[in-house]
Amino acid sequence: MAHNKVHHGKNLRKFREWKDMKQETLAFELGDDWSQKKISLLEQKEKIDDDILKQLAAVLKVPVEAFDALNEDPSLNIIGSTFHDSAIGVNQYDTIINPVEKWLAALEENKKLYERLLAEKDAMIQELKGLVKK
Repeated sequence: MAHNKVHHGKNLRKFREWKDMKQETLAFELGDDWSQKKISLLEQKEKIDDDILKQLAAVLKVPVEAFDALNEDPSLNIIGSTFHDSAIGVNQYDTIINPVEKWLAALEENKKLYERLLAEKDAMIQELKGLVKK
């Protein structure tokens, strides 16, 4: 069956797109030795070395085996483009971060910090007043 051929580069592109990640971002996450052009060339390769697959899997937060799990079977392409939470655990490690919630949490943390600082300042003033009275 010609349709059941695994293509690591195409699978890399699928995972990257499912993560809504640009080639430049992936290259940045992989380190200084990587560039957008290198990612583009990698996505054209049918077979990617195991060491590179491990690095890609770590950055994309997918199991290494996932690169071999997807093939060019048209039915899988339909499923892959329809469902973002696939059976191979692509989004298993993802967390949705709402920037507003993060900002509000940081504000709350700052508020608690200011309250602690004020309490320490008041305690220091009281201590100094006690020393001055002696």
